[in-house]
Amino acid sequence: MSTAVVVEAPGRHRLVAHEPRDPGPGEALVRVHSVGVCGSDREVYQGNRPEGYVRYPLTPGHEWSGTVERVGAGVPESLAGRKVVGEGFRNCQVCDRCHAGETTLCTAGYAETGFTEPGAMAPTLTLPARLLHPLPDGADLTAAALLEPAACIAAAALKANARPGERVAVVGTGTLGMFAVQFLAAGSPAELLVVGSRPDREALSRRFGATGFRTKDQELPGDFDVVIETAGSADAARTSAGLLRRGGRLVLTGIPAPGAAGLDPTDLVVRQLEVHTVFGAPPDAWAHTVRVFGAGLLDPLPLVTHELQLAEFSRALELVGSGDPKVGKVLLHP
Repeated sequence: MSTAVVVEAPGRHRLVAHEPRDPGPGEALVRVHSVGVCGSDREVYQGNRPEGYVRYPLTPGHEWSGTVERVGAGVPESLAGRKVVGEGFRNCQVCDRCHAGETTLCTAGYAETGFTEPGAMAPTLTLPARLLHPLPDGADLTAAALLEPAACIAAAALKANARPGERVAVVGTGTLGMFAVQFLAAGSPAELLVVGSRPDREALSRRFGATGFRTKDQELPGDFDVVIETAGSADAARTSAGLLRRGGRLVLTGIPAPGAAGLDPTDLVVRQLEVHTVFGAPPDAWAHTVRVFGAGLLDPLPLVTHELQLAEFSRALELVGSGDPKVGKVLLHP
């Protein structure tokens, strides 16, 4: 019997029988290959997700890959059989932000696959076909399951607008940090420094294109053109700003705990720093990610350390929250 994970309420989940939902007009039914587990899924299970950003009962799963099985009316039949990944934000398409391509700022309110809409921790997922991004026929679907976090970092890389020959840096060495290294390395920087708290990530950072590595307690330079922060703490944000030259560009992607003391506004103004933030990935970032992945410039597989069956959902959450440096990306296979 096919089963899906359902989180009924914080701290309570069960496996339930799964019946595929036929795609309606404008929709597609996808056979899920792999689904990633991240800290946001732990927030859903623990009940730490901010109000309005989760709806119980819920099937989680916002990082996924799969193959289109069938499509609804109005969707090209040629999409059936294609390997795909999909955007999570369910934007309205008619507000001014959506028309500007800033779909993660949709004024109709927040809705996202795996948080307020059924997610991919199930054998199939039915969703609007307009959210799908087809992959090359030979794409590795296990690797492609990580393209959602990669797309969030692609949004950061596009905002950073790092030019060839510039000095760039990444703060944070988790999944997002390692994707940031790969995106920045593809732009031919003069120098690419990674700053983190785990010395064991140096080898992987250099494998992905870093030219230097330092832990945050070491002496750090202060003359970089671009810094992308991925660690999600106020301390990481301050470290990132400190790495920049006057007039440098900073992109924050992590979300610190509420109430955290952040950047010094006086420092931002006096040094004329250009600061951007990212929450989610709009369509252009997804398209960029798929292109870079298809060109072989993005290698997610070294980040995967555990692959489990869907019934091992509890174990997957334990691994993600363990703090064990040997735990990287955890995938479930429906």
